[in-house]
Amino acid sequence: MHAKDILIEGYGRIREEVHAAVEGLGPDDLGARPSPDANSVAWLIWHLTRIQDDHIADAFGLEQVWLAQDWHRRFGLDLPRHDTGYGHTPAKVAKVQVSSGDPLTGYYDAVHEQSLGALRTLTAGDLERVVDEHWEPPVTLGVRLVSVLSDDLQHVGQAAYVRGLLQSA
Repeated sequence: MHAKDILIEGYGRIREEVHAAVEGLGPDDLGARPSPDANSVAWLIWHLTRIQDDHIADAFGLEQVWLAQDWHRRFGLDLPRHDTGYGHTPAKVAKVQVSSGDPLTGYYDAVHEQSLGALRTLTAGDLERVVDEHWEPPVTLGVRLVSVLSDDLQHVGQAAYVRGLLQSA
């Protein structure tokens, strides 16, 4: 198995877990927060999708799906167009509200397709390409892809946990 195949498998797992965390929840449950400082399922899924979209697009020289496919308009959030949720305060977390899970899974699926398209083009040498020189050592494409994978899996796990809390109440 090649490295790109492992990455494709890993990113596929994110998609499965995103759908499992969201499906069947109504707007109240999607926006519910276990405490005032906690994140909602909606925010967690939106944020992990925004991060994947932003980072993959940047690493591969693509336009973000959020902007190219008008997802920013479809969501209608009272946030800047390029906002990814990084560093959000509780007040900003509260702004991520959806009327159903469809925008969350729809946006994730669109980002997933763009990510898979990019991952399928990878060669072993591509993984060594530096994509971010703001760190020491500089971040390679391979490290960035694993970082996004790790971050997304953590956030979708948090969304599943919040879902479980809501369903046990």
